[in-house]
Amino acid sequence: MPERLFVCTPSKLGAFADCARRYRYSYVDRPTPPKGPPWAHNSLGASVHTALKNWYGVPADSREPGVLPRLLKATWVREGYRDVDQERVTYRAALRWLETYVNGLDPVDEPLGVERVVATKTAVLAFNGRADRIDSRRGADGPEAVIVDYKTGRSGLDADDARGSQALALYAYAAQRVFRRPSYRVELHHLPTGTVVAHEHTEDSLARQVRRAEDTARDIMAAEKAVAAGADPDAEFPANPGALCSWCDFRKACPVGREAPAKDPWTAVDHLTPTS
Repeated sequence: MPERLFVCTPSKLGAFADCARRYRYSYVDRPTPPKGPPWAHNSLGASVHTALKNWYGVPADSREPGVLPRLLKATWVREGYRDVDQERVTYRAALRWLETYVNGLDPVDEPLGVERVVATKTAVLAFNGRADRIDSRRGADGPEAVIVDYKTGRSGLDADDARGSQALALYAYAAQRVFRRPSYRVELHHLPTGTVVAHEHTEDSLARQVRRAEDTARDIMAAEKAVAAGADPDAEFPANPGALCSWCDFRKACPVGREAPAKDPWTAVDHLTPTS
């Protein structure tokens, strides 16, 4: 029998790369261990992403900053904030980011896809992922597909973040096959600062990222097979203790994670609230 393909998304591969134990809790253990409370920064990111998606859903002649309060209110996720005051401050910050960002967009420009799922297969992977935006731009040899990913985190970004992102590379690899056009340029758009960082991939660099993803998939499948055959799950899916443990949804379920200091659900957005 041929080896089955490993069905994956960027987040699934990333979970294992960050911490095999977190991957096990998310995708292997059933029932899934209980998660901690929702994070405010995830609520913020989801709200902004959906508002931008819906901005492209209105008619082109209505794509102006004035529609953003309505769009953001309609998509606003309220979970994770310390209190109503912090939520309001965060909402106003998100609205400022969106207004500044859309002022730099051409309202009549129609992307190839918004929140678009792209999928492809390799000898090892059955990959699918949802790209925030895929732009159609004119390249040296004709139309190209450009991968755009929105970021709302506190930290700034640089070109290495775009170059090293496996998710963006896999989106570009899949987009080439879905849209039948070159896709090498990937961009991270950091809304809080208005920063755009980009990387131009090559066929070789995309192939390297695909091979890296396939290696991760093989490691996951080997660990899953070993556990199914009776191996110790903790040994096959070891924890990777570090700073990420404080932010892990499964910190309380993980003996190693519990050693890390806990973060409040609103910690990552606390800097948006002015101090008196």
